[in-house]
Amino acid sequence: MPGIDACLHEIMALPGARGAAIVDWTSGLALGTAGESPNGDHETTATETAELARAAAEYPAFARDAERARPPAEPAAGEAKGPPVEDLIVTTRTGYHVLRFVETTFDSSVFLHLWLDRDTGNLALARLRLQQLAERLVLA
Repeated sequence: MPGIDACLHEIMALPGARGAAIVDWTSGLALGTAGESPNGDHETTATETAELARAAAEYPAFARDAERARPPAEPAAGEAKGPPVEDLIVTTRTGYHVLRFVETTFDSSVFLHLWLDRDTGNLALARLRLQQLAERLVLA
């Protein structure tokens, strides 16, 4: 079970990884960072990506069943308690930003952010690897 530093190290080992962070989307704070930041400042990037993650997690349009949409804190019996969105992918001309939500025992307000080079990265592999890491990540 990897912690923050080990998780970031594994993310940066992915082909084409340029930068990575573990971010709390309610506060916009980076819990850990590695590699480069798209705008040169990891904290600003964390704040900006947290706004995107918060919108996806809170807007009913992205819920599994928009007619039954509830805030992430109120799951139905047998439903996962995290946000209804598993991951987000933003494609730019030179890369991909992959945000993978992490379910935690507390409030599930954390996501992994990978900045992946478009020419050397493998988006499918990155998504699978982030999914595995998110399931194993230990936040203490």
